[in-house]
Amino acid sequence: MTPIEPSCGRVVVYPDHVHETEHERITHGELAKRLAKLQGLEFAGEYDPSLHDDDNVYFVPIDTITDVDKARRLGIRSEHDLFGGVVPQPFIATKSITHPLISLDAKAPQGWSSNFARQVSDAVFAGFSVFSLDDARKAGAQLLERGPLRTKLVRSTAGRGQALISRLEELEEILATLDENEIATYGLVLEEHIEDIVTHSVGQVRVGELLISYFGTQHLTEDNSGDMVYGGTDLVIVKGGFDTLLALDLPEEIRLAVAQAQTYDVAATKCFPGFFASRRNYDVAYGRDSQGRHISGVLEQSWRIGGASSAEVFALEALRSAAEGQVIRASSMEIYGTQQAPPSHATILFSGDDAQVGPITKCVTVDSYVDVQRSH
Repeated sequence: MTPIEPSCGRVVVYPDHVHETEHERITHGELAKRLAKLQGLEFAGEYDPSLHDDDNVYFVPIDTITDVDKARRLGIRSEHDLFGGVVPQPFIATKSITHPLISLDAKAPQGWSSNFARQVSDAVFAGFSVFSLDDARKAGAQLLERGPLRTKLVRSTAGRGQALISRLEELEEILATLDENEIATYGLVLEEHIEDIVTHSVGQVRVGELLISYFGTQHLTEDNSGDMVYGGTDLVIVKGGFDTLLALDLPEEIRLAVAQAQTYDVAATKCFPGFFASRRNYDVAYGRDSQGRHISGVLEQSWRIGGASSAEVFALEALRSAAEGQVIRASSMEIYGTQQAPPSHATILFSGDDAQVGPITKCVTVDSYVDVQRSH
């Protein structure tokens, strides 16, 4: 195995004290420690500019860094300097890049790429990204001609911030609650509603010279408020690139999801100068449209530490000494409340009463190597 050759001496968490919950902060810290150990580096806690103002720092940002100049000032110049990603504009880190504008004269932020929407059109569902309420009304009216739609707040996570819309009156009610400045900066997605949806995760992570690729399936769970939210992801992870992943004996539904994620990933690299990422995760949904047809499409990207990252990091540990093409299964889990116990072989990353979400346990499991069945 080619050894990992880190370019940095210390690993730090680049925090977000405003949006980060307690369970996220502790989990992110634990994963950063493991990333440090994986690379033979020192874990130095949270970033402190008075202590870590040099070029020997590997960052674990809590969110995508949305300013290329800021990244350079921190010493982040390539995917080898962080676990996550860097984009040149804030909206590029959100799901608002997934869809086209409603018209040529629609409002859009600086850095918008119409070419990206064209390149991914066959890999996503029908929808529009809007940056004004007027454009939202136009987009909603057009989409409702083909069936129900969903509005999606582009900075919401874990399945939150969405509304199912069947009539223009319902859309108006939703729009009346939104912050116009937020929409102008980050956008709002209006997308066709998909029934019987299954969400796959497709991704790739590079740490030093170690590269893993994976597919998996997300599952929902009931949170402490009774809402159905993200509950974890079951991943099948291979040491190597997407070509190694596609060499496995995969169902056609998964092959399509991987191909669509690759289309999205390549387009982002081409269309957004300054973008790079060591952690590339894509949510790809499979379900039925309003006509009853089975369709598949990328919902959004994640170029930051995320819900599946515990499984990713544990997989990096497990596969570091493995041969190219070796496969394991790893699962991240988020268990709300106190009634359900985690699996007996799970590693607990957090278990307690979070001030924002209530009782929650976050854990990860890694299963033994599985036989690789190749399709050729």
